[in-house]
Amino acid sequence: MKKPVIGLTPSHNIDNDDVRLGPQCLRAIRMAGGIPVILPIETEKENLRQLIERLDGILFTGGPDPHPFLFGEEVLTGCGEISVKRDAMEIALLSLTMEHKKPIMGICRGIQMINVGLGGDIYQDIPSQTVREIPIAHRQPPLSYQPSHTVTVMAGSLLENICRPAAGAEASGPVRLRVNSTHHQAVRRLAPGLVSCAIAPDGIIEGIEMPDYPFLLGVQWHPEYLWEKDPAAAALFRAFVAASE
Repeated sequence: MKKPVIGLTPSHNIDNDDVRLGPQCLRAIRMAGGIPVILPIETEKENLRQLIERLDGILFTGGPDPHPFLFGEEVLTGCGEISVKRDAMEIALLSLTMEHKKPIMGICRGIQMINVGLGGDIYQDIPSQTVREIPIAHRQPPLSYQPSHTVTVMAGSLLENICRPAAGAEASGPVRLRVNSTHHQAVRRLAPGLVSCAIAPDGIIEGIEMPDYPFLLGVQWHPEYLWEKDPAAAALFRAFVAASE
């Protein structure tokens, strides 16, 4: 049987212009039955278009902060490292992928870039831009392979349909996932067409999806570090790869 080929966006080191991607997402895609391919940062839009035509799905991975100019803001003190090259590539990639109605998944920075690319915005720095009754450590002290807080999944969402059986949740009642957390930015104002599908205890949006699109799902946590021990994290990758078949 032919396996789906999944394109993954790489990290860009602005200090030495190095482009790379760690093995975690690659392993997760292989586990789910796909063939992972790392995409280039620097390429013409027409090259991206040709790549999209040959790929079956796109995974927007984690990484540095999106440039606030993308959503009409000045760079605030709490904003971190920025790769303008990666921003430009991913904005073009998102548009082309949606033109072709190919499945899309976003992780950490990926969920933020999807929201920004479609017209929403993000908190540049959660601690300095929010007042929360429960100050969740979104940059967790434990290792990335360990969960640090929970998220509540919205009833009737794509995310719930994927995770409820794997999470062992009761037939009724909310699905709560234990997730890891290594971010200081998050979705703030949702882009048109997107809905929230997971919320942290402090009210921060941790999951987004697009009901009118074949498959578009973004999560703020890093399931690529959890899937070997967490059935719900593995189910996310399996659902994405299955949608790409």
